[in-house]
Amino acid sequence: MQSAEDWRNLFESWPESIPRKGLVVTMQGETIPFVGYMVSGGILLLERDKPDSHGARKVMLVYDAIASVKITSPMELARFQVMGFQAPM
Repeated sequence: MQSAEDWRNLFESWPESIPRKGLVVTMQGETIPFVGYMVSGGILLLERDKPDSHGARKVMLVYDAIASVKITSPMELARFQVMGFQAPM
């Protein structure tokens, strides 16, 4: 699935200039806040700053399960050009 590969590439090449925190929304609609992450093959390890209702602070998620990523840091759109985004023509 191409979207899983796109998500993997995004997390593997996330630039230092963009804070590594935000929200991952899964295909099942679960929202997972994160303040850091690590990558390993087909699995993303997310770190929460607060435990979830089960006391978990870490979440391992396959890239296929990611529906969207929300960025919580206020920034100008132009700062995302380092991630490959550009204004429409």
